[in-house]
Amino acid sequence: MKTAKVLAALLLLCVTALAQSNDDLIKQARKLNNEGQQAQALALYTQVMQADPSSYQAHLGAGVVLDLDGKYDDARKHFAKAIEVAPPENKAQAMRNMAFSYAFELKAADAARYEQPLYDEDIAGKNFFAAGEVANELARIYLESGDLDNAQKWYVMGHEAGLKQTDIKPDGIDLWNFRWEHAQARIAARRGKRADAQKHVAAAKAILDKGANPQQAPFFPYLEGYVAFYLGDTKAAIAALQKADQRDPFILVLLAQAFEKSGDKTQAVEYYRKVLGVNSHNPTNAFARPIARLKLS
Repeated sequence: MKTAKVLAALLLLCVTALAQSNDDLIKQARKLNNEGQQAQALALYTQVMQADPSSYQAHLGAGVVLDLDGKYDDARKHFAKAIEVAPPENKAQAMRNMAFSYAFELKAADAARYEQPLYDEDIAGKNFFAAGEVANELARIYLESGDLDNAQKWYVMGHEAGLKQTDIKPDGIDLWNFRWEHAQARIAARRGKRADAQKHVAAAKAILDKGANPQQAPFFPYLEGYVAFYLGDTKAAIAALQKADQRDPFILVLLAQAFEKSGDKTQAVEYYRKVLGVNSHNPTNAFARPIARLKLS
């Protein structure tokens, strides 16, 4: 009896030690990925998966580094496994990452297969704020994939869901209205409708000027720059985008393209290189990184 207890205790110690070792390897892999060392990060994630084939974090991490390395089909195999083995509280994260993987190739309809169930679930659970954010995320994927009609549809759904939030306060209403004007301005600019785009830019600015959502102010220079870029005013686009968040790879890639259109190839190359220095796995990098990699190749 004592022998069995000793063996069980030793087994528990081994399992605990293995889990701790895997956790340490995953932390190291994340650090390497953040530093742009995708190959080294993948090697560590692979080591974890060899020890624990059902490691959610390892499959998710492997998918991330493979996407950043442009190996999208391989990435999706790991995201599929991550979705399969994810604890309930991580399932949505895994599905969103799969959607982002498709965004790298501008495959919005495929991304929707993973975003829409999350939206439906949030609506069913009356988590309207989260539903609005998911809808807007998918809308942006559609927009940057060139499907303006579906972008419009999902931005409408996001706006309507957000405003259904229980006990929403005036600043919450302003937030969703600002996001809606922001979206309409970008869609109008992509359609070449200058007057409509400028009308929505002005409406977004008027909401910001009320002062209820100061945290949204950094998104306004991006809006001005985006609209100017797609309406063909590269000088205005550069001026506005340089005031926007310089850590956002999508803003950086817009700047790079604007400089390229203006004939300043040196600045364009500098900004494309900055894009490749960002190693996040989200829609903004999904839209930016493939462009930068192609331009610098």
